[in-house]
Parts: sequence; structure tokens; C-alpha cells
Amino acid sequence: EHGIQDYHLAKRKAAERYGVVEGAFLPKNSEIEAALASYQRLFGGEQHASSLREQRRVAIAAMRMLDRFEPRLVGTVLAGTATGFADIQLHVFSDSPEAVCTHLLDRRFEYEVFERKLRMSQDRVIAVPSVRFGMETETVEAFVFARDGIRQAPISPVDGKPMRRAGLQEALGLADLD
Repeated sequence: EHGIQDYHLAKRKAAERYGVVEGAFLPKNSEIEAALASYQRLFGGEQHASSLREQRRVAIAAMRMLDRFEPRLVGTVLAGTATGFADIQLHVFSDSPEAVCTHLLDRRFEYEVFERKLRMSQDRVIAVPSVRFGMETETVEAFVFARDGIRQAPISPVDGKPMRRAGLQEALGLADLD
């Protein structure tokens, strides 16, 4: 409800609010994700469904625009648990992050460059160059992996398994768009 997308931060704030100091009493990220999905089904109604449809529609437009970088939709927009505060997250693949920036510039998109740390295995974290840009009324974050990064997805912070990625055709199926 407050737009906190980082589960660790949300758990810490909730623990402070309720005076819980023992970490063992906090829910797992997968339990939070399941509770969020239940909450949205019960109370989100058409407003949540409409917001998610719009986010997925814009995600597809962004994927089409970034087609040469083999984009994959990831995160809460793919999972269906995105709130109105959620950014659209894409994984794109290029051996030159600058090529993604040039592509955006050529299409007159203003963007911000940043870096995101992602866990690739239990003991390996990498810094991934990324760009954030506005598309229509949404914010899109594109994490730029090397071309061969398409073969190994980062570890999901929700369940510890390889992150689910959806190509354009799967995203189209989710959004009921052509």
C-alpha cells in the first residue's frame, strides 16, 4: 500500500512498527509474494487488473522498441503482483551497454544510467549496467546483460530460483494483445 517494492526493507519497517526484533519471526519473501497476490485478488478488483493490463501493454511497447536487444519481461509486472508504484523491468542483451543508450537517444528517449546488483548464484553477485526511462505514463528499467547472459537468469529475490523471464510472445499472451 505504501509503494515499498524491496521485501527486505518492507519486512524491516513492519518489524519496527510491531516491535518484532527476532528475524526468525519474519515471513519469507515467497510468503509475502503469495499474500500480496491474495490481497490483490480480494481487494484490487478491476482497478488492479486495469493497472496491470496497462503496465503490460507499455512493457510490450518497450519490448518492441528494444527488439534488437532480445528483451525479456521480468519482475512484478510479469508475475502479476505489480502495484501502481511498480516499474516495468526488462532484461536486455548487448555486449555494449552504450548501444542500448544510443538506441534510446536515437528514438528521443531521455534516460538515466544506473547500476543494479543481482545475485547470479549463492556466492556470486554482479553489477549490471542499467537504464531507466519513461514510456507513456510508466517507468521502464532495462538491465543490460552481455549477449550470452540470456542463457542464465539471475536468482529471484522472491524464491531463490532462477528469475522467470518472458519473451515478447509470452508477454503478448499475458496481456491479451496482438
